Amino acid sequence: MDYIDYYKTLEITKAATEAEIKKAYRKLARKYHPDLNPNDKEAEKKFKEINEANEVLSNPENRKKYDKYGKDWKHADEFEKAGYDPNQQQQQYSRQQSGQDFSGFGGDFSGSDFSEFFNSMYGSGRSSRAQSKYRGQDFNAELQLDLAQAYTTHKQSLTVNGKNIRITIPAGVENGQVIKIPGHGGAGVNGGPNGDLYITFSISNNSDFKRDGNNLYSNVDLDLYTAVLGGEISIKTFDGKVKIKVPAETQTGTKVKLKGKGFPVYKKDNQFGDLYVIYNLKVPTKLSEKEKELFTELSKLRNHEQ
Repeated sequence: MDYIDYYKTLEITKAATEAEIKKAYRKLARKYHPDLNPNDKEAEKKFKEINEANEVLSNPENRKKYDKYGKDWKHADEFEKAGYDPNQQQQQYSRQQSGQDFSGFGGDFSGSDFSEFFNSMYGSGRSSRAQSKYRGQDFNAELQLDLAQAYTTHKQSLTVNGKNIRITIPAGVENGQVIKIPGHGGAGVNGGPNGDLYITFSISNNSDFKRDGNNLYSNVDLDLYTAVLGGEISIKTFDGKVKIKVPAETQTGTKVKLKGKGFPVYKKDNQFGDLYVIYNLKVPTKLSEKEKELFTELSKLRNHEQ
């Protein structure tokens, strides 16, 4: 397997922070995404390389192994158990093989074959260890939804490491929540099990509702006459409109709870949070002369009674 410089793939330096890695990945993933480059084999290849690089560098532990062992980073645990230090072995081997160029060995590994070098130092004993089974690496992906999508259970397709998979997203998933899809990570080595896929949800809210866990909050305008005299109004919930009664003399800021009209509870069938309606009193504008006269009379009557 040839060495691939993941830092170069993401167009970043080895000193890049986690935030810089994430930013670079998102930028390049959008640029080369198959949906934006249909029937473009080069873009598809580049997209796979970008995902592969991100899966390694976005994981601090895997990044540390990659920086130390290069393309053989998946076997880092085996090397550690054997007490193998690539920097020390490189120096020893360089003294023995003076004149050969191993300048890349201690850093990017671009000028060496670490697997062959390890074999030369440990002999045929390496072959028996090579048959050990290794679990595939875990993959991480981000899936963007809007609040309406998170409200219902639905299926969605996504591309991970160049492969399309279809998953069921339960209603009630929250922003930032991570779910695991077993066996959809990297392939195992020598018959080892596949890694897992971890999906982080990024949920945008362009609705009139504010979400807090399983509860929803909605500001509803209430006209002056209904607030004073009471009545019935129609309000919007996430699954349609409902009518509610407004008591006479309702004040602005009054909060009303509609039980079970909130957000679905994650993986709890037919269980919902509550919807809280907060009334916002709307004072009438552009009054006619007759309306002004009537309000004046009301004001005088009110002041007289006090």
